[in-house]
Amino acid sequence: MFAAAAVLLLAPLVSAPLVHAAVPVPAPPQLNARGYLLVDHVSGRVLAERRADERLEPASLTKLMTAYAVFHALEDGKLKLDEGVHISTRAWKAEGSRTFVQVGTQVPVDVLIQGMIVQSGNDATIALAERVGGSEETFAALMNNYAKQLGMRSTNFENSTGLPGPQHYTTARDIAILSRAIISEFPQYYRWYSQPDFTWNKIRQPNRNGLLGMNIGVDGIKTGHTESAGYCLVTSAKRNDMRLVSVVLGTPSIRVREEASRALLEYGFNFYETKRVYSAGRPLGSARVWKAQESPVELGLAEDLWLTVPRGQATNLRGTVTKVQNLVAPIPTTTPIGELQIYLGNDVIARRPLHPIKEVARGGLFRRAMDSVWLWLE
Repeated sequence: MFAAAAVLLLAPLVSAPLVHAAVPVPAPPQLNARGYLLVDHVSGRVLAERRADERLEPASLTKLMTAYAVFHALEDGKLKLDEGVHISTRAWKAEGSRTFVQVGTQVPVDVLIQGMIVQSGNDATIALAERVGGSEETFAALMNNYAKQLGMRSTNFENSTGLPGPQHYTTARDIAILSRAIISEFPQYYRWYSQPDFTWNKIRQPNRNGLLGMNIGVDGIKTGHTESAGYCLVTSAKRNDMRLVSVVLGTPSIRVREEASRALLEYGFNFYETKRVYSAGRPLGSARVWKAQESPVELGLAEDLWLTVPRGQATNLRGTVTKVQNLVAPIPTTTPIGELQIYLGNDVIARRPLHPIKEVARGGLFRRAMDSVWLWLE
């Protein structure tokens, strides 16, 4: 049960220069792609989408999940970057893009990762899958487990490379979820996605993401192509404090996938801005707690609150707080005892639970007895 509290004015937190007027937001660009999505990386707000939930072939975007699983193996200590990995006949004979590793040799993990990310080498990818999963089939099951954990609801992987299969599919929305997870969870490895080229076995191959190095903020993340999937591209770009992720699936050419991705990114940066509205742990209100050692208690957010709004509109944000009635100690900091609602105009654009900033301890015997009486009279 909640009771309304005072309005919180957010403008002082997100003040903008006087010359920074609100910019009218046009409709997103229409792209020659089977599906696409543009999302702010930090706030999660989707800025443009078309057929974002339609099941499509991911081609080599599959390797994003392969990398995600390999990164977890590194984090868990099951794999080391300087460890040699045996190259099987199956890996060596892989179809499509290649890193040109040799059958029967031992190749370091970091070399295979770069071959998979920069060159999109299927041979390097299968070698990593076999090392982590024992077999590519077992590794594909691991990939699907991670997809479920991340909330990728319309994805299924049959292999580690992205070669076509009847039950190998994903969506633009799911690929955006995965890309954001890689950027957030593994910043130490994300740098490989901006690597311009990679050489192994005396063969130099460039990164196939043509938007890298164009001075538009792009620093990743992956290309993909098969005849049936078309040309696909996931990009991430950062300008100032704003990072966007675009997913473009099923375009007719390399040029179109790059133009479409750039159009999405420019749209997002030109017409939206992302601001940190409140920091975690900042007092946003207080609530009375019965039978507590100290009352009232301060309420705050467990995580920073970032919002993406039309450019120039951040100063128009306002917030309200509601609080749970008849709270009784003890209360841990993980318990939500209120809610923050953020408005832009008359629309609620965000809701976040509020928690005690500090654990609420039980009061002494006298305090508990007195508050029991007051609670009975309420």
